[in-house]
Amino acid sequence: MDKETIERLKAKTPEQRFLQSMENDFQLAPRVAAAVLEEVQDNLLSNSKELGPGQIRVVLTRINAPHGRRLRETDLVEVIWSVDAGEEDLALLQGAGRPALRRSRIRRLLEEALDQGAVATQEDLARALQTSVRTIKRDCAYLKEAGKPPRTRGYVRGIGRGQSHKAEIVRRWLQGETYDQIELQVRHNPSSIRRYLKSFVQVVQLERRGIPIEEIAELAQISSYLVEEYLRVYRENDTPSRRQRLNEQMERLNRRFQSSKGQKRGGR
Repeated sequence: MDKETIERLKAKTPEQRFLQSMENDFQLAPRVAAAVLEEVQDNLLSNSKELGPGQIRVVLTRINAPHGRRLRETDLVEVIWSVDAGEEDLALLQGAGRPALRRSRIRRLLEEALDQGAVATQEDLARALQTSVRTIKRDCAYLKEAGKPPRTRGYVRGIGRGQSHKAEIVRRWLQGETYDQIELQVRHNPSSIRRYLKSFVQVVQLERRGIPIEEIAELAQISSYLVEEYLRVYRENDTPSRRQRLNEQMERLNRRFQSSKGQKRGGR
C-alpha cells in the first residue's frame, strides 16, 4: 500500500472526522480539538461496552480454565477485540509495513484478551485477522525471537503471563524515557501512551488512599490483574527520583479533576 493511499485512509477515520468537526463547526484550534478528542476517548469510549469502529466480539477460553477438556466443557468468556485501531494502525503500516502491523495487532489482541480474563490460541488470532494459522505461527516465532513472546494460551499455560505492553510502557516512563522514545520501542502512538500513564497514575493514587484492588479496578475501568501489574511495576521502580516524577503527574491529574468539578458547578 503506497503512502498516498495510506494518507487517504487516515483522512477517513472516525478520529479525523471528529477533529474536522471540532475545527470547522466549533472553530477550535487543532491542538484544542486533539485535547477534546483525547478526553472523549478517556472518559467515554474507553468505558463503553458498545463496539467501536474496528472492534469485534469473540468468544475465548477463560484464563483459569483447566486444560485437557473438550471445548464444549471448557469455560468460555466473551471478549471485545480491537482488530483495527484506526490512526494508530495506519501510522504503523506507513512507517513499518504490513508484517509489523500484523504483529502489533497480535500483541494487542492477546493483551486485550488477558485484560478481559481470557486467553486466545493461534487459531483464534488467525480467524480474527483473516489470515492463515501458518502466518500467525511465523509471526509468533518472530516476536519470541525479538524478546516479545506473544501471550497465547500455550504461553500462559507453560510460562505465565509475563509483563503486558501497558506495564512495559509505564516502566519505561518511570525510568525517564520520553513519549517519543517509548513510541519508537513499543510502537504505540502518544495518545495511547498518555491513556496508559493516566490510568497508572490513577491506580497509584487510589491505592495510596487504601482502596482495595477490586474497587480500584472498577473505578479505573481496568482488570484487577492490570491493577496488580501497575502496582508491581511502581514498587519495583520506587526510587526518590521516580517518585517525584509520579507525584508531579498526580498533582497535574488532581488539578484537572478539580478544574473539571468547578466547570460542572459553574454550568449548573
